[in-house]
Amino acid sequence: MTKGNCVWKIALVLAIAGMITGCAGLAPKPTDQNFKAPVVTLDSMEVAHCWGWWYYSSKVEPTKGTKGDYGAPLDLAFIFNIENPNPFPVMLESLKFTVAFEEFDLNTLSAMETQWIPPGKTNQLRVHGMFDGRQSLMSLMVTGGFKLKEKGIDAFTQLEKWWTTISDGAFKVYVKEGAAVFNAENVVKTTTFKGNYPK
Repeated sequence: MTKGNCVWKIALVLAIAGMITGCAGLAPKPTDQNFKAPVVTLDSMEVAHCWGWWYYSSKVEPTKGTKGDYGAPLDLAFIFNIENPNPFPVMLESLKFTVAFEEFDLNTLSAMETQWIPPGKTNQLRVHGMFDGRQSLMSLMVTGGFKLKEKGIDAFTQLEKWWTTISDGAFKVYVKEGAAVFNAENVVKTTTFKGNYPK
């Protein structure tokens, strides 16, 4: 390799490095004024695990284990799109929302795992929620008693309907009171969101 070729290659490497550094310098520093709140939307919901509907009380003698009031578990996965409209990366710090079956609030879910969303890109986040038959029964009786009475249906019948038809998309599941906290170089923004599935 000649001396001229060496000098030319070094100059090329330095020019490319300068271009990369220059482009990186073009991205603005996040401030309260230029930090646009990322957009969170519910993409879909999946029934991750379902074991049908059953319930038994502490009066029932178990084959193994201890007596107790137990209801069928239902595992749902909520998939969110998280869009970053900014020219700089932002970090999702936390996300929280309430889940309602039809007009009945049943559970509050959260995700505390952090993730970075590149500038101008959209990430997906999957949040699992376990709905226990017993806990859902208590929640339904405490917060939805009057609504159930208006519908002329008891809590057990309502739960069985949900547990046995959710895989068919027979009723709407709502994401309510959603809030996601984002951070970009210690500038913090909170995004609110809601959605439903099926849409």
